[in-house]
Amino acid sequence: MPEASVVEVVVTPMETQFIRELVKQWRAQDSYGAWEKKPDAELLSPYILDKEQRRAIPIIGDPDPEVLWRVELFYNAVGLATERASGVMVSPMMKMSHEGFGRMVLLAGRLVVVNRQLRDVHRFGFPSMEKLAEEGEKLVSGALEMIEKFPEAAHF
Repeated sequence: MPEASVVEVVVTPMETQFIRELVKQWRAQDSYGAWEKKPDAELLSPYILDKEQRRAIPIIGDPDPEVLWRVELFYNAVGLATERASGVMVSPMMKMSHEGFGRMVLLAGRLVVVNRQLRDVHRFGFPSMEKLAEEGEKLVSGALEMIEKFPEAAHF
């Protein structure tokens, strides 16, 4: 009897559900079409900070509005990817001080599906596109687990 072959499907970071949602978030912000011809990876490049770039950012600093906007879009994408997978509406809430400390929660009904304490937001970024996709997917799967565990609170 012939052996069944196992086919391993490799998903690139740009093909993950989370990254597709993040790209949609960015494209939705482009009301004048300035980013229309930009590739998706270039749109998301502000999230990528290698070791040298991170070292160049002071340890203590206030986040500028663009960084806060990127953080917000990141968590909005987590919420929308969770929403698409679960069918439950997810709402983000962010409270941030001017010094870059705060909290981000994603709510599904009465259920907190993501609860993140944010610090040093002015240095928000990931070493690679793979890490960006991995962190987003991890947050989405954690949110989906919470919805599965407490469906009555999520569907309230």
